[in-house]
Amino acid sequence: MAIKESVSDGIAVLALKGKLMGGPDPLALHDRVHGLIGDGIKQVVVDLGNVKWLNSSGLGALMASLTTLRNAGGDLKLAKVGKKIESLLLITKLISVFEIYDSVDRAAASFGK
Repeated sequence: MAIKESVSDGIAVLALKGKLMGGPDPLALHDRVHGLIGDGIKQVVVDLGNVKWLNSSGLGALMASLTTLRNAGGDLKLAKVGKKIESLLLITKLISVFEIYDSVDRAAASFGK
C-alpha cells in the first residue's frame, strides 16, 4: 500500500492506494497519523478512492487512527469509499463511527463546521 500525503489549511489528506491489509501497512498509516499530530495537524481526511480492499487489520488501523486523533483533539474523516469497503463498514457497524464523504473536498470542508 502507498500513502500520498498533502496538507492544506491545517488539514492533511492521506490518499491510500492498493490494499490495506496486514503486515506493515496498518502500522505505516498509524505512524503517519502520529507524525501529523506531532506536526500540530489534527484534522485528517483518508482518501480511500484507490483502495481495492481492506481486512480487519486495515479496519483496525483506521479505528486506531481515528481514536488517536480524537484523543489529541482532532478528527478523521473518510472520502471516496468504494462499494466493497462501504459494505464492510455496514456489516461491522463502523459506518456509524466514521464520517464518510463522496469527495476529499467535501470531507475537508466539513472540518469548518
